[in-house]
Amino acid sequence: MRDKGRIFAQAVIKVKEIVDGQGHRDDKLMAICLLLRDDVSHYHWVGFYLVDEDGKNLLLGPYVGQPTRHVKIPFGQGVCGLAAEEKRTIMVPDVSKILNYLSCSPQVKSEMVVPIFKDGHMVGELDIDSHTAAPFTEEDKDFLEDVCREVVKLF
Repeated sequence: MRDKGRIFAQAVIKVKEIVDGQGHRDDKLMAICLLLRDDVSHYHWVGFYLVDEDGKNLLLGPYVGQPTRHVKIPFGQGVCGLAAEEKRTIMVPDVSKILNYLSCSPQVKSEMVVPIFKDGHMVGELDIDSHTAAPFTEEDKDFLEDVCREVVKLF
């Protein structure tokens, strides 16, 4: 992607504006999903999963992209559940290599999941699917972690 750093820097500014603006949390999360999907060419499905009250499952929140049947994911299951269980960002260049991968669409080739922490507890995740094989870099990771540091203000 040309000028990836510039696109990421501008997107972080836009995310801050969304977070600091007026409106309901879910509307802001949806606006962030749309922004990321529209501004980054290899982000095809963008969504948030929120930790349930028991702290053992992820519940699908606002997202853009093809519908998914994975509306509740137990910690440890799939890439999202693994990121929740291990409390770390996970970048998967080739989802076909993941044994317990939860497929949302046969078009998905790679995935990145970034946990969102507030006061030391995970409150949600940002999940990005790409139809491109291995498009994610450390630059994407740093960018999405910056996004999540802004998003946590909504919790």
